[in-house]
Amino acid sequence: MMLVHMMLLSGCWSKKELTELAFVIGVGVDKKGGKYMITLQVVNPGNIAGATQRGGGSSGLPVTLYTSTGDTLVEASRKASKKISRLTYYAHTNLIVIGEEMASEGIKEVFDAIERNPQFRTTASVIVARQCTAKELLSVLTPIDKIPTNQMIKTLELTEKVWGENLNVHAGEVIEILSLGGKEVVMSSFRIARNKIIGEQQNNLRSIEPYTFLHAGELAVFQKGKLISWMSGKQARGVLWLLNKIHQTAVTIDWQKTKEAISYKVARSKTKVTAKINNGKPIISVIINMEGDIGEVLVAIDLTDPNNISLLEKKLQQEIKKEVKNTILYAQNEKSDIFGFGEVVHRLYPNEWKRLKKNWNEQYFSRLQVKVNIHVFIRRTGLRNKPYF
Repeated sequence: MMLVHMMLLSGCWSKKELTELAFVIGVGVDKKGGKYMITLQVVNPGNIAGATQRGGGSSGLPVTLYTSTGDTLVEASRKASKKISRLTYYAHTNLIVIGEEMASEGIKEVFDAIERNPQFRTTASVIVARQCTAKELLSVLTPIDKIPTNQMIKTLELTEKVWGENLNVHAGEVIEILSLGGKEVVMSSFRIARNKIIGEQQNNLRSIEPYTFLHAGELAVFQKGKLISWMSGKQARGVLWLLNKIHQTAVTIDWQKTKEAISYKVARSKTKVTAKINNGKPIISVIINMEGDIGEVLVAIDLTDPNNISLLEKKLQQEIKKEVKNTILYAQNEKSDIFGFGEVVHRLYPNEWKRLKKNWNEQYFSRLQVKVNIHVFIRRTGLRNKPYF
């Protein structure tokens, strides 16, 4: 019995003490002189704990950056041990930042290394550093959320939920898209607003209005793993409509002769995409159903009149349909199926897809007929039916 118990209760043979680990919270990847430059944002646990105990004030910085270069990402990561006194630990890495130059050259190699590392979580968010390097983006100190990586992730999640022009993409999603056909990668970017140099200093946290802050930017559009263009504004929101990622947003329409007169707050939205083959050519059908409330009225309109409500719903349908159509045309001109229409065809017509997949982006998606139907329902008009003016 003692021998059996000794085999079962072998203990933690692979244990690592907390004091032996360097917790990497964010990873940046750039290209420099033909080599990979990796930037590790490592948490300083003592400074974060001290800030909590003293009500937010701490003499030290919450994170430290380490950079290393190599011919491969694994080599660069291992060479970082020359600067770090602890074993790098990636199980808590929540953000992967790819430099704009690196994204233009291709990202397939980056995610191959990430997928093979058993410590890396595929739930880590992925963004592109817009008009800066990944190192510069990770160098900015942020208020409220002391760890810059957490600031970017929370900003990305919030703006996707309440506005709908940015997309929180995880590493697992990117790997799946790169390994399968019928869809191209699209992800959000972040840019540095104002002074880059001051953003790296602690003085950035001592001003009521930060000298430098991180700003969620455009959507990065990829083709075959390479960055090719950017989408912003209503075009970016159109991407989220088509990907069924809109949770909440606001749509503004004109009324009579007044521009931007009425705001409609989308409370929930559901997008359904289907496909059919007609004479050997695929046809995509998009149906978007949504409901919401009237959020703001700048004109004299009687919202108790059912005819007015019906007219508002029709105008909203036209506005959203126009937004979605323009987004589709832009993606078709770029020959990048970021909506996954090819996946829908593959799922419904697997035999036909074998013929279509080789030239999907260039020959079929760029000329694809897409039928868009929008259904808008105004659920509520707010606490006041008739404006007081």
